[in-house]
Amino acid sequence: MAFRDLRSFLETLEREGQLVRVTQQVKPEPDLGSAARAVNNLGDTSPALLFNNIYGYKNGRVALNVIGSWPNHALMMGLPKDTPVKDQFLEFARRWNQYPVPVERVDTAPFLENQVTENINLFDIIPLFRLNQGDSACFIDKACVISRDPDDPEHFGKQNVGIYRLQVKGKDRLGIQPIPTHDIGIHLRKAEERGENLPVTIAIGNDPIITTIAGSPLTYEQSEYEMAGAIQGKPYRIIQSQHSNLDIPWGAEVVLEGEIIGGYREFEGPFGEFTGSYSDARRQPVIQIHSMYYRNDPIFEHLYLGMSWTEMDYMTSINTCVPLYHQLKETFPEVTAVNAMYTQGLVAIISTKTRYGGFAKAVGMRAMTTPHGLGYCKIVIVVDDFVDPFNLPQVMWALSTRVAPDKDLVVIPGASVLSLDPSAHPPGITHKLIIDATTPKPPEDRGDFAPTVTPPRDTTIWENIIKQLMNQ
Repeated sequence: MAFRDLRSFLETLEREGQLVRVTQQVKPEPDLGSAARAVNNLGDTSPALLFNNIYGYKNGRVALNVIGSWPNHALMMGLPKDTPVKDQFLEFARRWNQYPVPVERVDTAPFLENQVTENINLFDIIPLFRLNQGDSACFIDKACVISRDPDDPEHFGKQNVGIYRLQVKGKDRLGIQPIPTHDIGIHLRKAEERGENLPVTIAIGNDPIITTIAGSPLTYEQSEYEMAGAIQGKPYRIIQSQHSNLDIPWGAEVVLEGEIIGGYREFEGPFGEFTGSYSDARRQPVIQIHSMYYRNDPIFEHLYLGMSWTEMDYMTSINTCVPLYHQLKETFPEVTAVNAMYTQGLVAIISTKTRYGGFAKAVGMRAMTTPHGLGYCKIVIVVDDFVDPFNLPQVMWALSTRVAPDKDLVVIPGASVLSLDPSAHPPGITHKLIIDATTPKPPEDRGDFAPTVTPPRDTTIWENIIKQLMNQ
C-alpha cells in the first residue's frame, strides 16, 4: 500500500485502532510535549495522536507519534499491524534491494492551495511549541529538508532529502544543524566554497515512507525518492519547486522555500535530543524563508525526542538496521540479521554464522567501519545465527552464557562518534567496544559448550495454533 500523504495514513491508523483523536482544548505548552512523552511511555503498541483544538490557533492541527509503535510501523509498510519486528526487518531488507524505482512527476499538488510570498509569518500557520522545558526555542523536527549538490545540480541521486532539526528564530528565519558528514553538510560546504547561498525546500507533514527514508543512512548518490518507491512498491510522486530545481513530496501539508545563508552563523540550541540529553548551544547556519505554501486546514506533524523509547526510535530503527545489514553481507555473507534500533545504532546487535575462531570480532570491526557505523556503532554485540537479535531475552542469554570477559571484549580507543553522544570526550571521540557473544569455534578452545538445547520439532506450528486460539 502506498500512502500519498499524511492524511491517508492517519485514516488507515484510525481504521486499525491506532489513532486517538484529542478533541478537548489543549495548550501548546506544556500539553503537547507532555502528551507526546506520555504516549511513548505506554509501550510498543501505542497509537498516534491527532489534536484539532489548540489554544491560540483557529485551524491548526498537530499529529504526534505517527510512526511511534511497531503496529504503526507495520501499517506504514502495508503489513498487518501485528507483524513481528524481525519479519518487518526482513521485508524492509527485501524491498531495499528493489532500489531504484523511478519517480512519478506531476504538475500540481494539494499544498498549492494557499501561497504566501510576502510578509511570511510561520506563527500564523504552524502551531509551534517547545517539546521539552529546556529547549531554547520552538523547533520543527520532523520536516524533510531538500537540497542539491551545487557542483552537480542535475544529478538526481545527489539531491538530498534529509531530516534536520530547525530552530524557529523569527517569523521567516530558521536555524539548522547540518552535520558536516551528512549530505546537506556537503552541499553547504560546496555552496560556501563557491561564495553562494544554498537553496533549500522544507516539506512539513509528509507521508510516512519519505519521512522514514529521509532518516535513513543512504549513500551520497542514492535518491531518497527512488528508495521510497522501492519501499512502498510504487513510484514515489513528486512535484518540482516553482522557484528552484528542487523536488518536493507531493503530499506535504506545508512547504517552505528559502536558502541557507552562506558563511553566516548564529547560536542554535540547546535542544532535547534523541540521546536523552540536551545538546549545547553552537553556532549554526541560518535559513531565510522566501515563500510558503500550505493545504487548507494543515496538519503540523511533530516528533518527540527524549530518553528512549520515543517515536524517533521507531522511525530510525529498521531503516538503520537494513543498510548496515546489506553492507555487512557484502563482506560477510554469513550475517543473518542486524538490530541497530537503539539510539540510532549507538548499540548494534548482529547475528551471524561463525566460520572460525575470531570471526565474530571481525564482523564487529566491519560494522564500525560502515558509513553509518563510523559515527555510531559505539557498542557492537555479535551473537550466533540461532539467536534472534531482536529478541532481547535471547541476546541476554548469549551475553550470560557465551561471553568470557577476559577474552571476548575488544576495546577500540579514540574512535569517531557523533558529537551528540553525551559520553564522548572530547565531543566526537570515544572508545568503542565489541562483545563477542558467539559460541567459540576452533582454534579457540575456551569453555565447555555442550550442544545447545533446540526447540522441539513442532514449536512453530504450535505458536500459530495458540495465536489462532487467542484471537477467537
